[in-house]
Amino acid sequence: MYPSQWITTQWLWAGLALAGIVALLLLLARGARAAGLAPRMAGQRMRVEETLALDARRRLLLVHVDGERLLLLTGGNADQSLGWVPRAAKVDEA
Repeated sequence: MYPSQWITTQWLWAGLALAGIVALLLLLARGARAAGLAPRMAGQRMRVEETLALDARRRLLLVHVDGERLLLLTGGNADQSLGWVPRAAKVDEA
């Protein structure tokens, strides 16, 4: 192998190793967010809090939007908003 080919091969392997490490870091960050170990992105205004499968097609979703909760029914002929969930009143326990 000529010296110029050897240097090119080294740069190719270094680039592949760097791309592999970056891909591994991105995969680990995504897994940490999914497991709740890392914070979500700042400024996120909407998220699904809970999901309940009613049958094979329909799901009931509790969506958190700007500090309020919305109940959605999906999967039927048409998706429906069932309304906003009232905030629970604080109860003093004696």
